[in-house]
Amino acid sequence: MNKGVISALRRHPVKGFTPEPVPEALLYPDDFFPFDRLYALEAGRSGFDVKNPVTISKMKFAVLARFAAVARLRTRYDEVDDAFEVTDEDGKSWVFDLASEAGSHSLARHIETILARHEDYDPTAFPLNLLRAPGWDEVHSHFRFTDSGKGFVSFLNLNSLRDLGQRIGRELDPLRLRANIWVEDQTAFEDHDWVGKHIRLGEDGPEFEVLKPIVRCVATHVNPETAERDIDICEALWQNYGHRDCGIYARIIKGGTVRPGDVLHLY
Repeated sequence: MNKGVISALRRHPVKGFTPEPVPEALLYPDDFFPFDRLYALEAGRSGFDVKNPVTISKMKFAVLARFAAVARLRTRYDEVDDAFEVTDEDGKSWVFDLASEAGSHSLARHIETILARHEDYDPTAFPLNLLRAPGWDEVHSHFRFTDSGKGFVSFLNLNSLRDLGQRIGRELDPLRLRANIWVEDQTAFEDHDWVGKHIRLGEDGPEFEVLKPIVRCVATHVNPETAERDIDICEALWQNYGHRDCGIYARIIKGGTVRPGDVLHLY
C-alpha cells in the first residue's frame, strides 16, 4: 500500500546541534541512521557509562531542550576527517578534530563560551564533555545518543505538522522536530496507527517495523532560525489532538539505500 513519498533525509551527528541534509543513506538491520547522534556534549556529570551504555535523559546534555542558544550555531560534521565545523553568530567558523582529545576539549570550551553568553549557565558547575557513542566503528553502533531506547530511525509525517500549524495559525519548520526521514503525501497523524506494522521504502529498499509514536518535548519550542522559545508545541499538540506525539520511531529489519523520491509502502 502506497502511503507517502520520502522528501528529505537528515542526520544529527552531535546531539542537539544542526540537522544536516544527506542525499541518500545506506541502512543496516538493527542499526541506526548513519552518523546520527554519534556524539553528545554532556553538561556536568551525566552518569553515562561507556562500558554499559544506556539511554539517559536529554536534559543531561547540551541540547535545545535545555539550552535554546544551541540553535544560534550552525554546525557541520565531516565523517572522513572526523571533524566538526562550528559557525558562530558573527559568521566566524571553527573546525575541531573530534578524533583527538585536544580537539574534543577545545570544542567543549568553545560551546561553553556561547552558552554562558546567552543562557543562565555556569561552566564551572556544569562543564561540557564530548561523549562518543561506543561501538565497533563510527558508522555501525549498538548505541547512539537518541532520546528513546527505540529511536533507531525517526520518521516525520510533514502533513501532521502542517495540520498543527494551520490549527494554531503558525507555519512550523520541520527542523524543530529533528527527524531522520521526512515523508510527504500522508494523511495527518495516520502513521501513529502503524505501530507493529511494517513499511518499505522504494520497490526493494530498506524495511522497518514501526515501534511507537514520538512523544515531543520542549526542544520543539525552539525556533531553529531565531533560537527563541516562541511556540509551545507540546501544549498545542495536547490541546488539538489530546496527545503530545508527532512522528514515529522504527527499527530497521532489512537493509538498503533510501533516497528522496522513494515511495513508502505500508504492509
